[in-house]
Amino acid sequence: MAINFKEIAGAFVVLFAILDITGSIPIIIDLQHRTGKVPAFKVTIISWLLLTIIYFLGDGILSLFGVDIESFAVAGSIVILAIGFEMIFDITIFKYDTGPKELSSFVPLVFPLIVGAGSFTTLLSLKAEYQAINIMIALGLNMIFIFIVLRSINRIEKILGPGLIYVLRKFFGIILLAIAVKLFTTNIGRIIG
Repeated sequence: MAINFKEIAGAFVVLFAILDITGSIPIIIDLQHRTGKVPAFKVTIISWLLLTIIYFLGDGILSLFGVDIESFAVAGSIVILAIGFEMIFDITIFKYDTGPKELSSFVPLVFPLIVGAGSFTTLLSLKAEYQAINIMIALGLNMIFIFIVLRSINRIEKILGPGLIYVLRKFFGIILLAIAVKLFTTNIGRIIG
């Protein structure tokens, strides 16, 4: 196993696009208003641990429960759909006050936004192209970026302002609905067909 900067860069870009923490900024701001401060370090560490476990044991864990990637993707699409509805229609579907206050942002932030069907399948597919050490370095670099964004969310909110955040929230709500529909239809077709 050799460290290859080209492989690290390639895996980093792919994971950066899939994890899309910058696209999740309106969702994170909304979560913070509902649940209080998002625990940046805990969210990052738990996301990193889950993605690492998925990379090394993902296929085995799913088969242990008799679940395939398509079913996992359909489940994630339903959660993403609910988040999109919340953002567009200003309704509350998730009950953020039922669990411990400091953990209430883990769903939907950790799952399915960071650790979802997209990151799951992407990590497993990267195995075929790159060496494990390079994928893990790329994942670690993405986690550092995610931590920086989560840690700076108050500053980002001040820079964007309430008007732009409102517009972005509605826009990304529609994007989330489209992603959810795409995930659902693609994977339900594979399950049924």
